[in-house]
Amino acid sequence: MPESHSRSPVRIAIVGAGAVSDYHHVPAIAMDPRAELAAVCDADPALLEQRRQDWGVDLVSTDYDAICQNPDIDAVIIATPNFTHRPMAVAAAEAGKHIMCEKPLGLNVAEVREMYQSAEQAGVVHMTAFTYRFAPSMRYLKHLAASGELGALRHFRSQRFLDLPETSWGWRQYEDRAGAGDLFDMTIHRIDFALDLMGPLDRVCGAVAQFVPRDKTVDGESCPPSEVDDWSALIGQFRDGGVGVWEGTTLAKGYGLDGFGHEWAEVNGSEASAVYRLHQPNQIWLGKTGQDLAPVDVPESFLKPADSPRDPSEGEPATIFRYDLVWEFVSAIVEGRAATPSFYDGLQAQIVAGAVLESESQREWITIEPEPR
Repeated sequence: MPESHSRSPVRIAIVGAGAVSDYHHVPAIAMDPRAELAAVCDADPALLEQRRQDWGVDLVSTDYDAICQNPDIDAVIIATPNFTHRPMAVAAAEAGKHIMCEKPLGLNVAEVREMYQSAEQAGVVHMTAFTYRFAPSMRYLKHLAASGELGALRHFRSQRFLDLPETSWGWRQYEDRAGAGDLFDMTIHRIDFALDLMGPLDRVCGAVAQFVPRDKTVDGESCPPSEVDDWSALIGQFRDGGVGVWEGTTLAKGYGLDGFGHEWAEVNGSEASAVYRLHQPNQIWLGKTGQDLAPVDVPESFLKPADSPRDPSEGEPATIFRYDLVWEFVSAIVEGRAATPSFYDGLQAQIVAGAVLESESQREWITIEPEPR
């Protein structure tokens, strides 16, 4: 268990100065009085200089090792390409830094297991950035499932459809840098949803497919073609007897929806069904036996974590709940407890995603063995 943090504020270094950090992590740090953006690290010197000005941070560096060894840094948020996550997280753990890392944690199960074990051995807080766990609707849906209001949980279903351009994804479309495509980028979030709501899976059968080559950049320049999936799906059986169905794609025409796409996740129980939708995160759809599904506002107590300074009425609802990741990360550091979701949760989801790829390759069901903590 991590020790409680005595220094205030918690001094955080952001590693990876791209859009995710700009949209989510920097605003979240700014609104948390217990945290401070102390440094930024990125491989691009020009971007670093821009972020120095935009984010008002003095210490910027292209040297990740120097960030890890800096005694004035307490924690790192890793928002870099997938293939860099393992070496960065292990180095941070060995330096005694608390770590939040974007998903997927690594390129494969072996990498993620090493990250988890390194962080545990170092006694640091570790957290996987499974953003959507913090959506008010998902928080409330989990409450309904855990409290028994839905009855015995029988079935989970998830759809995530995006209408993205068919041009290059950059590093995201190469197996040695991304690991997989839609499966690791989007579907893995929904796998985590299900594990959090329904418990561990017993076995899965999955498939992935690639429909477009993505061999042109947005500027029309030629580039090596994509090696990863742009569609993924799986069916699974949970250890407690429930079942699940997942589907995701980046090529669903007409599903732009202002960039948020189509997201639907539902749990069907013996007494009621409940539905989460990303574009309406402050509302769920609920229906009991003999009733039609109908919208229900999320109660105020589920709109944000307790004591969070975030005002749920300010900003775009489908964006602002993402700030709660940093709130949970800093809270775990200050309180000397484990963060949720942890690297263990990231490992559990990675095991299932890896099993999907194995199922596609072997054309058979894959058993999910229990993972020791």
